[in-house]
Amino acid sequence: MTHPQGNTTIDDGEIERFSRLATEWWNPAGKFKPLHKFNPVRLDYIRSEIATNFGRDTMQPKPLAGLSILDIGCGGGLIAEPLARLGANVVGADASETNIEVAKLHAAESELEIDYRATTAEDIAAGGERFDVVLALEIVEHVADVDLFLTSCAEMVKPGGLLFVATINRTFKALSFAIVGAEYVLGWLPKGTHQYSKLVRPGEIEAPLKRAGLAMLDETGVVYHPLADEWRLSRDRDVNYMMLARRPEY
Repeated sequence: MTHPQGNTTIDDGEIERFSRLATEWWNPAGKFKPLHKFNPVRLDYIRSEIATNFGRDTMQPKPLAGLSILDIGCGGGLIAEPLARLGANVVGADASETNIEVAKLHAAESELEIDYRATTAEDIAAGGERFDVVLALEIVEHVADVDLFLTSCAEMVKPGGLLFVATINRTFKALSFAIVGAEYVLGWLPKGTHQYSKLVRPGEIEAPLKRAGLAMLDETGVVYHPLADEWRLSRDRDVNYMMLARRPEY
């Protein structure tokens, strides 16, 4: 992918890497198997926090009806689709045109209306669009300019709206488990999926979000339990973690 000179969040190498894997997005036993395993816990967390913030009843069939959600770095649509089924008006954005084409095809097969776009956070923000909820899940560690990316995401949150960020901490434990263990020992992810130097600590997320006017609401870890073969929320934030911020109402 080419892009004009100037500030950008696009890391061409990362885009090419995920584009090569695009056909694997919806294979639960394929290269993105860890994300399929990861999805239930993060979806439950996202749905619960959205419902609490906007006063929605999660027992209703479409508790997110009428809410606008931007899933930035949506990949093949693993989060965008279930949110659309819950009634949200979803925009899925990804810098990889290949990922977007895969996402569009799967949404059509699933008879879901999702507005998929091959674009970046900063371009959407520059266009003036604002959303009730912005999701930046497992993407901040793949962008070229973390501050620009997070600032752009924060700008797109409406007053009273939420921003979710999920990523991997830059710790020795994360290096051991998320990179050496997951990529080189267990083979859960293709080698080279993550680079230690690009992992992001919580403070490096919190600072630009606060500068952009958001208030931090929550920070939670996500830990894999091998005996149950599932991911669960945890107080341990040394490896995978999620952060939640809110733009105050004026």
